[in-house]
Parts: sequence; structure tokens; C-alpha cells
Amino acid sequence: MPKVFASTAELASSVGADLGTTDWITVQQDQVDKFADATLDHQWIHTDTERARSGPFGGPIAHGYLTMSLASHFLSDLARVEGISMGINYGVDKVRFPSPVPVGSRLRGRGEVVDVKEVPGGVQAVVRVTIEREGSDKPAAIVDTVSRYLL
Repeated sequence: MPKVFASTAELASSVGADLGTTDWITVQQDQVDKFADATLDHQWIHTDTERARSGPFGGPIAHGYLTMSLASHFLSDLARVEGISMGINYGVDKVRFPSPVPVGSRLRGRGEVVDVKEVPGGVQAVVRVTIEREGSDKPAAIVDTVSRYLL
């Protein structure tokens, strides 16, 4: 259940707030293969399951950019801002991939409001989405998402 902010002002007063965690999702080989098709990135460590078994990760892993793109899914499960005309993805400030995501891994997002500032027509928020992998002591990705919430 996302944290609901009744307004952009409430969001702005929540810098430093922990948004909690999302439900777990499982990364499947079919998802990795479709991402490879969409991005034209058919690197064998992602798509050649036989070869990947003898590779450095013991099996296929998700693309880093696939893992990063899940931040958008997790963000919508972490927070919602009301009283706006629309919210838009404005980009990311920083992304890191501390550990790989083997196919079959369960991931979830953990959120924190890092910064909120006024911009023409609304506010711009930076929410850090840490993508955790079940059973790993390191996150799969840390993504500082940038969103604009327009009035």
C-alpha cells in the first residue's frame, strides 16, 4: 500500500521520510528475454541460459537497466501524491548496481524521500528506491528517481 501524500506541500514536508517496502516480485527468464528484445541487448549472460550456467554468475542474470527500470514500478507502490494534475518521470540522478540479479530472484523496493523542491507548475521530488534482493546482504540497485508532480 503506497504512502499517500494529500498534497505537494505534504510531500515537501516529508524529506527524509522512510516509505517502507513493497511486495516482492520475481524476475523470470521470459521477462529478461523480452527486455533483451526491446533493447537489442542480447548479451549471453542474460539470454543464453546454457552458456550462462558456466559463466561468472552460475546462470543468467537480469540486465542492470532492467533492474533499474523496476524502480518505476516500485515507486508507484511506495508513494502517491494527490491533488495534482499529473506526475511525470523526469529521470534519475544516480544509479548503482551493487550486486547482480540472477533469474528467479525475488526483488522488492524500499523508498526514501531525499529531496523536494518547487519547480514551475509544481514540485520535483527525488525518491531513492533501493531494490533489495531476497537473501542478499547487498542491494541489487540504488536508484535516485526524479519525478515532477504538476498542479
